[in-house]
Order: sequence, then structure tokens, then C-alpha cells
Amino acid sequence: MFDKLRDINKLNKVKASMQKDLEQIFVTLEKNNVKIVMRGDKHLEHVIINGEENKNVKELINDAMKEADKKAEKKARSYASDLGLSL
Repeated sequence: MFDKLRDINKLNKVKASMQKDLEQIFVTLEKNNVKIVMRGDKHLEHVIINGEENKNVKELINDAMKEADKKAEKKARSYASDLGLSL
């Protein structure tokens, strides 16, 4: 039992380390006067349209991605449960 707890603790540490690493990756793309800057963890940092930062669009996209992630996680848990797995 303690081995499993140790493994879970180790996995949580790796997950936290990966999350920090992903937050340090930045991708910048620009097309037709629209520029976006996104982190490796899929968090949108900036949306710039015609040279102006658009925080409303950035927040809306980030909120939509969070909601999509929640729904995907719920579906994954459902599939795992059907297989007798626990996530």
C-alpha cells in the first residue's frame, strides 16, 4: 500500500514539474493583423488584433478551453469507469 502512495507522490511531483516546464514554452503566431502568444500548457497569453491587445477575446478563449478540458476529463473518467479503472 505504501508503495502505491509513494508512486502517486512521485507522479504528482513529475506532473508539477512538467506543468512548470510547459508554462515556460511560448509560441507566437501572426496572420492577417492578428497575433497570438500561447504557452505550452495551452494558456493564451496575448491576443493582439490590428496592433491592440484584446483581453476580452483572450479571456473568452481561455474560458472556452478550460470548459472543453473539463468536459473531456469528465468523458475520460466515464470511459475509465466503464473499463473498471479509477482516475
